[in-house]
Amino acid sequence: METQHAPPTPAQRLLEDRLHARLDGQLPEAERSALDAELQHHPEAQATLTAWQSQREALRALHADVLDEPVPSALRATLERAQREHTQARRRWRWTGWAAVWVMTFMAGWLARSHTPTDALLARWGDTPDPVSPAPLQRFSQQAGVAYAVYSPEVKHPVEVDASQQQHLVQWLSKRLGRPLTVPDLSSQGFALVGGRLLPGEHGARAQFMYQNPQGLRLTLYLGAIEGDTAPASAPAQGPRAQGPTAPPAAAPPQAMPQAAPDAQETAFRFSDQGPVPSFYWVDQGFGYALSAPLSRQALLSLATLVYQQR
Repeated sequence: METQHAPPTPAQRLLEDRLHARLDGQLPEAERSALDAELQHHPEAQATLTAWQSQREALRALHADVLDEPVPSALRATLERAQREHTQARRRWRWTGWAAVWVMTFMAGWLARSHTPTDALLARWGDTPDPVSPAPLQRFSQQAGVAYAVYSPEVKHPVEVDASQQQHLVQWLSKRLGRPLTVPDLSSQGFALVGGRLLPGEHGARAQFMYQNPQGLRLTLYLGAIEGDTAPASAPAQGPRAQGPTAPPAAAPPQAMPQAAPDAQETAFRFSDQGPVPSFYWVDQGFGYALSAPLSRQALLSLATLVYQQR
């Protein structure tokens, strides 16, 4: 029959903890002296401490010769490699942090630039001003690019309302933007609707429709009312009115598409590659459109033309 041992009392557990601390050299000098004085009146505890000390010395002596041996070259190489990897990881994190700061600084400056346009910046838009002043158009295009950069990488939540609820999506965004909206069909160009979301604008709501092709490349259509100077700025005679925004002639500068439109609330297509992603943008009847995607200028122009035809 096995002997039943009573569990240790709190006082016994405390004494054991103190004995372990004494053995490991973790007791302060005053507490160690006090414990040694107590052990003179507790021979069993003193015997336990002596037995533990003997076991400790025996274990140390068992492999004492190994302590004097040099570190094996394989182990030393492993330690050195681990140290190098640790140093490289710290360096990568440091550079990543600096890159993030640089990107945020660039974005802040890029967005602020349009509020105080310089003469050189305004000159990029051509000698003939558009009916809608450049600053609101620039800000609209920049905001579209930022919205693309924020939402297009999302995997689980790229949109608020997905394409399976397209009717609800269109009704909801039309109501919030105060204008009947149409979702362009871009399937002929290989892009299917993912869905859309509501976004804030400078003077009210904005909408973003997102599309995706079979390769996973995403495209966004950003739209909303454009506020600003919508009066014609001494528009010159341009001949017969075009049937909507048109691309510039081949000789036009690559970053400027200045074509004054006779409609006070309409502009020609403009191309921008200065933001997070290239885009074509225009104004039609006081309403702004910006199509953004990491595509070539010609591919993006074809899609923008298709969107304009279905507005």
